[in-house]
Amino acid sequence: MQSIPVDVSRLGVLRCAVLPEPKLSNFETKEEKKDRDGNTIYTVAVTVRQEGRRISVIEIAVSGEPKGLEEGQIVKVTGLEAFAWAMGDRHGISFRADSIAPATSGPVKGGGA
Repeated sequence: MQSIPVDVSRLGVLRCAVLPEPKLSNFETKEEKKDRDGNTIYTVAVTVRQEGRRISVIEIAVSGEPKGLEEGQIVKVTGLEAFAWAMGDRHGISFRADSIAPATSGPVKGGGA
């Protein structure tokens, strides 16, 4: 699977839409997915809104639980990469980042996304 670096400065405003949730490797046993170092991988839903465009939601995987996030809060995403995947007749794009952190001290009200 080839990784494609994403220039987050071109994505516009990024906001936390859904707080971090552990990614599951087995839905039946609820076993959490781990990275090579044994850290739990979390998924954070983030809204992306470029000026004058509609909002998109992407789910970003990150190793270790991101701290201090609140829904609606503008976030800073570093090391974002996209991966194209295919399984049988299903296909899509997944995202992974080095980190997701608050860009401000709390949720930002009004305007934007």
